[in-house]
Amino acid sequence: MTAEHSYNVSLQWEQDRKGILRSPELPQSIEVATPPDFPKGMPGIWSPEHLFVAAASSCLMTTFLAIAENSKLAYRTFTCEANGVVDKVDGKFQVTEIVLQPTVTVADEALVEKALRVLDMSERNCLITHSMKTAVKMEPTVLVHRLEEAV
Repeated sequence: MTAEHSYNVSLQWEQDRKGILRSPELPQSIEVATPPDFPKGMPGIWSPEHLFVAAASSCLMTTFLAIAENSKLAYRTFTCEANGVVDKVDGKFQVTEIVLQPTVTVADEALVEKALRVLDMSERNCLITHSMKTAVKMEPTVLVHRLEEAV
C-alpha cells in the first residue's frame, strides 16, 4: 500500500440547485443540492454541508473499526450522531464546529476503559478531521450490554 491515494468524483448539474455526484470507483450516485436553509434550497436531498459532517463521522467510524480490530477490542455496536454548525465568520459562511457523539456498546464493564482509549486513538488518527480547519469535538459514550442468558 502506497502513502498516496487518489479518489475521483464527478459532478453534473441537473436542474435548479441540484446535481448528481458520481465516482468511477463506486456503483451508486448521490443527489446533492443547496440545503433548504439557503435561498432556493431543496429539502430532502443531501447537501454539501451534510456530506462534510458525514465525512467526519464516517471517518471516525472507519478509523475506530481498524483500531478496534488491531487492539482486539470486543464491541457489539458502534453508532455516531454528528452535528455540524454553519455560521458566518468574517462575512462568509463556514462550518465552524462539528460535534461527534460516538456510542460503543461492549459486553463487559472491564472493556469500558479500553473502548474509551480506542475511541480517543480513533479521534487522534482520523484523516478527514485532520484535514479540516473546522473545530471537531468528540463526546464519546460507552455502554455495557450483556446478552441475556436463555432460560
